[in-house]
Amino acid sequence: MRSKITSISRVLRSTILVVSALLGSSGSLLFSQSPPAPPMETQPAARTALPDSTRAEIKPNLNIDRDPVGSPDAESNAPVSNGLPQTAQPGEVQKRQDGMYTMHTDVDEVLLNCAVVDEKGRSVTDLSQSDFRIWEDGAPQTTKSFLHQDLPVSLGILVDNSGSMRDKRAAVNGAALNLLRASNPHDATFIVNFSDRAILDQGFTSDIDALDRGLSRFDSKGTTALYDAVAASADELAKHGKHPKQVLLVITDGADNASRLGLEQAIRRVQDLGGPVVYSIGLLFDTDKEESQRARQALEMMSQETGGIAYFPRSLQDVDGIAAEVAHDIRDQYTIGYHSSKPASLGGYRVVHVEARAANHGKLIVRTRKGYFAKQRAPQHTQTVQEAKQ
Repeated sequence: MRSKITSISRVLRSTILVVSALLGSSGSLLFSQSPPAPPMETQPAARTALPDSTRAEIKPNLNIDRDPVGSPDAESNAPVSNGLPQTAQPGEVQKRQDGMYTMHTDVDEVLLNCAVVDEKGRSVTDLSQSDFRIWEDGAPQTTKSFLHQDLPVSLGILVDNSGSMRDKRAAVNGAALNLLRASNPHDATFIVNFSDRAILDQGFTSDIDALDRGLSRFDSKGTTALYDAVAASADELAKHGKHPKQVLLVITDGADNASRLGLEQAIRRVQDLGGPVVYSIGLLFDTDKEESQRARQALEMMSQETGGIAYFPRSLQDVDGIAAEVAHDIRDQYTIGYHSSKPASLGGYRVVHVEARAANHGKLIVRTRKGYFAKQRAPQHTQTVQEAKQ
């Protein structure tokens, strides 16, 4: 009898060990497939593929009114309220006791982040609200809110992880880190390394060391699904970005050759989410002429349509300086709000044009997004920014 009990005990112990091993393996697998951590929190070391946002659809004409494509719920896209007093009016800027500014916006307000330069490309930082003019679909609009402060941003850095980038990554990673160090310390950033698919190697955080580790987790190989990576990263910003001001920085050395989405589809996804601004750096100095031309046209179109800039350095040595310029451009912008003269219920794509004129300046160039898809917006919210150092 004792022999039988001993035998049964051994079987039970073996069974427990096997089940424990299976549960441990299963936990690791589930973790790798779990959704990204909440904003501003450093994620664990697991590599996570961004959700597929490449549903098949007909390529649209970007200048024709049409219903917007599906996007994240408004509640997920709304920035977190920072306790603005109920007496605040739309467009009003208030300074809180903790040295932070809040700008109140409402449901129907269209917000534009505008960079202004003179004919020599120098930033112009002394403009007032009355210096700006806005048109939507050719109709003049009335500016309702205006702010020129260093607003923190939700930023996504997307780095090409295809095989041709292997010898460029050290310089690219160093430049990206310098950009982060030159940015607003309240920015929240995530890192995506992409080849044939986009991998979220670091979720939203302000921790430079964690972002460095995210940039370092690359294994350059495979093809370039740039458009898919941009669309998926824009979704990530919309779902988890806390700051209303949102930016994507794309660094690549070639043309897209693996995406399911087309260029116009990817741009439409970005525009339908109300942003973000796309900056791009094309390392095309050693790329085949035909591919280089295709890549240049695509990067320029993505950046111009969203209010960003496309840079094309002549060598890796130029990338660091460009990164510093991007950081400066992001921080030194005007935020302008207006109520569209067309009801949001009409939907469709709206073409936006902004001009700036000031008596003490010559010709001024305003860079902002070319348009947006109208839709019902989330309830009123606030933008928060730390007082700029004088």
